[in-house]
Amino acid sequence: MISKKMEKAINDQINAELYSAYLYLSMAAHFQAQNLPGFANWMRVQTQEETAHAVKFYDFVLQRGGKITLAPIKGPPTTWASPLAAFQHTAEHEAMVTGRINKLTDAALAEKDHASHNFLQWFISEQVEEEANANELVQKLTLMGQDKSALFMLDRELAARVFVNPLIATGGAQV
Repeated sequence: MISKKMEKAINDQINAELYSAYLYLSMAAHFQAQNLPGFANWMRVQTQEETAHAVKFYDFVLQRGGKITLAPIKGPPTTWASPLAAFQHTAEHEAMVTGRINKLTDAALAEKDHASHNFLQWFISEQVEEEANANELVQKLTLMGQDKSALFMLDRELAARVFVNPLIATGGAQV
């Protein structure tokens, strides 16, 4: 059985994950409008990942006998000054999410909730990957500066990204 404190904290995280999905979907729309379909694809895949994370948390609360309480999702920004600005925002956002996951892990330890602590280890590893991916793209975009041909080459590279559903491997519901 999950404690009310952990139940609330994870419900808040579900909202944060759905906001992340909403943010990346907004970025996808922005890139599509800029005729950067590869960048849009990267963000759409990111949207799917964040939605899967929300469902993973959702399933966990239910498996532990908790109650799901969904809250309104605030609207994300809709434009960015450049691809670099969008990915800088992405990197900052992922660092914030890492902080949230760390606080959830601290709360699980304080509650002596070993099941939640164990569950959160997957997200800790996932956030290392999320931050690394965003920071790699910030570095690439910084290196290429205003080189339009490099931008289009990166756009082609980002078009190849595909979604791998983490819920299938862990036995959760499909998104």
